[in-house]
Amino acid sequence: MIGEHTYRVRATWDGNRGAGTTGYRDYDRAVTLAIDGKPDLAASSDKPFRGDPTRWNPEDLLLAALSECHLLSYLHACVTVGVVVTSYEDDAHGVMREDGRGGGAFVEVVLRPRVTVADASMVAAAEAAHAQANEWCFIANSVAFPVRHEASVTVG
Repeated sequence: MIGEHTYRVRATWDGNRGAGTTGYRDYDRAVTLAIDGKPDLAASSDKPFRGDPTRWNPEDLLLAALSECHLLSYLHACVTVGVVVTSYEDDAHGVMREDGRGGGAFVEVVLRPRVTVADASMVAAAEAAHAQANEWCFIANSVAFPVRHEASVTVG
């Protein structure tokens, strides 16, 4: 299926403490992200940028999107080659570097999936499926930095 898909999200700033943005320290970075039919997501900036560390920040969301996209693409890749995955867990790690001018960018993300497969005969194909998953991952194909994989596969 080839097509174009459209996504919508409503971001609402909840951080006006009464004086708006009169000063850098005068407002909260609280944001509510909403998509019709889904639970709202409490978001903020990252703690070093005066954000609420109990809320998701854009950097968290980018890393989570890369991790989840690879996971879902990987499961599909495994189905296509007959690999039965019984468990999948990823400890993803991203590095964002500030540029000294108020901005910055991610310079790398490393995904560390730990996969368990049903049979020892599936290990090689399970390892190879990560390359296919990377090719299929919409999010990894949309970023301008490397997304590396340090995967391990075991038999359950």
